[in-house]
Amino acid sequence: MSLRFYMDVHIPYAITSQLRRRGVDVLTSQEDGTRRLDDSQLLDRASGLGRVLVTQDDDLLREAASRQDQALPFVGVIYAPALRVTLGEMIADLEFLSLVSSQKEWVSRVEYLPLK
Repeated sequence: MSLRFYMDVHIPYAITSQLRRRGVDVLTSQEDGTRRLDDSQLLDRASGLGRVLVTQDDDLLREAASRQDQALPFVGVIYAPALRVTLGEMIADLEFLSLVSSQKEWVSRVEYLPLK
């Protein structure tokens, strides 16, 4: 089973659109009606759905680090700093990750983009 993503409100829709064109399973927080949840609730929602959370929000990194420190499992977070990764790099890296990794590899994992 390929990796499934949950995009928070900070991720440009162009990325979601391009990933879907490439066959990647993506759900946005806007589509899920969760755009107003706090970071803890958003990570819980993504975890409940079994989707790796993709974000450009530093606060979600702090939430993930806090859970790692407390040994509280979560589905995984991919962080893409807005000023360090292009849309093209994000699309390519997320497509690659969706093809080469499985959901079980992402328990309590945090990954930074770009991969290179």
